[in-house]
Amino acid sequence: MNKVWLHEMTWEEVKEAIKKSNGIVLIPIGSTEQHGRHLPLGTDTFVAIALAEEAAKKTGVVVAPPIFYGWSPHHMVLPGTITIRPEVLIELLYDIIKSLKEHGFNKFIVINGHRIVNIPWIQIAAERAQRELKVKVVIFDPAYMSKEIADKLGFGPIGHGEEIETSHMLYIRPELVYMNKAVDYKHEERRLYHIDPRSTRDTLCYVPSTRESMKKVATISGGIVGEPTKASKEKGKKYHEHLVRRLIEVIENMKQS
Repeated sequence: MNKVWLHEMTWEEVKEAIKKSNGIVLIPIGSTEQHGRHLPLGTDTFVAIALAEEAAKKTGVVVAPPIFYGWSPHHMVLPGTITIRPEVLIELLYDIIKSLKEHGFNKFIVINGHRIVNIPWIQIAAERAQRELKVKVVIFDPAYMSKEIADKLGFGPIGHGEEIETSHMLYIRPELVYMNKAVDYKHEERRLYHIDPRSTRDTLCYVPSTRESMKKVATISGGIVGEPTKASKEKGKKYHEHLVRRLIEVIENMKQS
């Protein structure tokens, strides 16, 4: 059976897939939010989908339908963004895991394409699921899982719609990228506040920006923070392949646990 997406299978195929996958299922989560003038609103989810699909095809595990929504209050300054309250997202993810556990899945890999903003509510849902449902849940986040390659590729710090996201999208969904509209904008650096997981400096913890500060970014750069004009498909390919290798490693380790 070549299918990996749960929603493309019949219930009989799912029953068989649970056995073949060793009870492992991937859950891609992203967002629907502005990514400047050059990237689509679904960028974060497309990233999670691409990683999940490729790793699943190479390992024989199942991929649950993607969640196209995340916590995006600061991006509501531009049209199209949809933000869901964290408490609602916690319940949604918990119910997904609970439903799949009832059918026989017991190991879950949540692939987060929305970076640090989604992590708090995913952590809360994952802890509750492990405690109450007696399942295993791990969180695979590209920003944390690419710290060993990001510097080698010459990527600047994480921002929004910057060189990293743009390079990745140029590789996985180039037809949705408008490089002629890419605009660079670097925030003035604030001492003791660095959101990039690669940073080794002392830092305050992340809090989503206010709408007022995001309005300034929207006016200057169309919603971008970083240097997307430095992006390339070649760097996106290397970045993607690194992440897929790491995801496969996580899956194989989970199969043996």
